[in-house]
Amino acid sequence: MGTSIGFDLDMTLADTRSGIAAVYDELAARLGIEIDSQAIIKRLGPPLQQELANWLPAAEIPAAVTLFRQIYPDVAVPAHTAMAGAHEAVAAVHAHGGKVIVVTGKNLDDARRTVAWLGLEVDEVVGSVFGSAKGTALSRFGAAAYVGDHVADIEAARAGGAVAVTVATGPYTVGELRDHGADVALGDLTEFVPWFGDWRLV
Repeated sequence: MGTSIGFDLDMTLADTRSGIAAVYDELAARLGIEIDSQAIIKRLGPPLQQELANWLPAAEIPAAVTLFRQIYPDVAVPAHTAMAGAHEAVAAVHAHGGKVIVVTGKNLDDARRTVAWLGLEVDEVVGSVFGSAKGTALSRFGAAAYVGDHVADIEAARAGGAVAVTVATGPYTVGELRDHGADVALGDLTEFVPWFGDWRLV
């Protein structure tokens, strides 16, 4: 039986920065407000509602979420690209008989659209969960490790009983990820395949 692995999506498997920035810019234009999309894409990870709370009164957030998600498929998804090493990482897990689950804070529909657009052949996608809330999906799937770019992904791995593997392609450096308790801190996903091969033999 192979070793199944969980992956985060934004800035782990997918470079979604330019697409998400474009959606926030369009949202700001339609709502007539100022949103600093460049600041937002430097801290991707937390749920949409949490980010919008920085720019809008609480009562206006639900409508903004709906509008954001209407804009997203046509504006953001076509701008998304795979992170270096993403396809190889997924293929390595499958080559050794494991399965891949994507567990992300992104809503399920847009997560699935992104995975499909990038041609990532994963076994399951779970959306709209963040931090330790990801643990339930990881545990149910039997993920032995969870790979993410955010310190909250370390919490996710812990909650799911998985090894916390991190990549410094998001808001944190390798050193910061180690300081936050990551079991493994990689520069990016191009380092995943050799690590995975060695780890499976331990």
